[in-house]
Parts: sequence; C-alpha cells; structure tokens
Amino acid sequence: MDIKTFKLLHPVKYYKDYLENNIRPDGRELEELRPTAISFAVIQSADGSAIAKIGNTTVLCGIKAELAAPKAVEPNQGYLIPNVEISPVSSPSYRPGPPSEEAQVYSQSLADVFSKARCIDLAQLCIEPGKLVWVLYCDLVCLDHDGCVFDAAVAALVAALHTVKLSKIVYNSDTGETEVDRSSLSALTVRCVPVTTSFVVIANRTIVDPTAEEEKLAGTILTITISDGKLSFVTQSGGQPMDHAVLKKCTDNATQRERSVKKMIAKMQQKRTA
Repeated sequence: MDIKTFKLLHPVKYYKDYLENNIRPDGRELEELRPTAISFAVIQSADGSAIAKIGNTTVLCGIKAELAAPKAVEPNQGYLIPNVEISPVSSPSYRPGPPSEEAQVYSQSLADVFSKARCIDLAQLCIEPGKLVWVLYCDLVCLDHDGCVFDAAVAALVAALHTVKLSKIVYNSDTGETEVDRSSLSALTVRCVPVTTSFVVIANRTIVDPTAEEEKLAGTILTITISDGKLSFVTQSGGQPMDHAVLKKCTDNATQRERSVKKMIAKMQQKRTA
C-alpha cells in the first residue's frame, strides 16, 4: 500500500506514526508555529484594513466607520461589529451561500475576544452621549483556509484597528444635524494587541498551530488569547479538560506568539508614523 492510500484510509494512524517521533507530516515539531505575516492598509476605500497570514491561511479585514445612535444600555460608547466570512475559494469544503455556522461562531468569538481584552476604549467612539456614536463594521474574509482561521482573523482585526482614522464630526444638539469634516482625521487609539493561538489534540498529543487537515482529525481544539502578557480569553471544544501542566505549556507558547506579533505591529506602526 502506497503512502497516499494509507493516509487516506488511516489518517489518524498516519499522523500518530509521525507524532510519536515528535514531528508532523509537514516537518514541523509539535510546538512549532508557522510563519506569521501582517500587512497594513491594504484596502484604500476602507477606513481601516489589514491582511494576516499564518502559514497558508490568509484573512483580509476591512473596517468601515458609520454614524449611528448608541445602544440604550451604553449611551456613552460606540461599538464594534465583526463579521467573518469563509470564502468558497478558500477551501473545497465551503460553498457559496449564507455564512456557515463556523463563520458565525468566529464572528461572536471575535467580539468576545476584543471585549474581554478591552482592546479599544469604546468611549472614544462617542460623538454626542445618547445621540450619536461611531460604529465600526469589521468585515473579515478568509481567502485561504489551511487551519487556524480564527487566529489569523484576530491578527487581521487588531492590525486593521491600528490603521483606522475617523473624520471630525460636529453635532448640532438643537437640530440634530451633523457636519462631517473629512479633511480632519484622528487615529483610533488601540490600547493592546490581543493575539490568539490554537492547539489541537491528536492521538493524545497536543500540537500548536494546526493545519486544516490536523483540525479535522482533532478530538480537542483549544484557543488561548494573550493580551499584554496576560491570559484574556480561552475556549475549548471537545475532549476532556486539559490538566494544569499541559494548559500552562500551551499558555507559554501562546505568550511567545503574542510577543512576536506585538513587536511586528509596533514596528509597522513606527514605519507608518515616521
């Protein structure tokens, strides 16, 4: 039986043979991350944009700022609405049509990650308390799906937020009219850089930054978000709860990526402002 047929018929056994030697079929060690790349301001028509790549996985984020009434429970704050789409061109597993359940879960999880991390002070989006605020519509499209789409989406969104510039708004409280001064732009203040890292368990071995193929074989998927060196958000699906030692090891690995991505974004910011 040739190797391709064996992999097709016995995918878990195929991976297990590699994992027992502390290596994966793509040549990476179990705790080895794929290269990460981020580019700022890739959509000129958007109010903020970025693209993030983790290995082959590619997510594009565009942000559009619009004026709206604030939420009744938060009259002094604007709000951020992320929406994730997994394009049919990203993988043969996806078809045209309404957002998949996976994409909807990612959209809600993105909102949770940025809320828990307090990445931006939503009060800076308020123009007139109780009357007018900025809403940031964050559209994210996965262009190439090879695992860890959520990790790439978090990186793309936080990078895009660093490029957002808002027009000066003059609000007349007597008439309710607004005047937009597009010649006067102010940058959004981003207080921290949340970074997410995913882990999976295959054949009782925990591996970091899984490919799409590895995600399909996983019995457990764990995502850890680090912000300013601290754990800010954790989710786990499937499997048994991880013991403390394994969770600490995963957290340490996630912290290393957070430092790397944070430096990458800071360096790009310096180039933009230089």
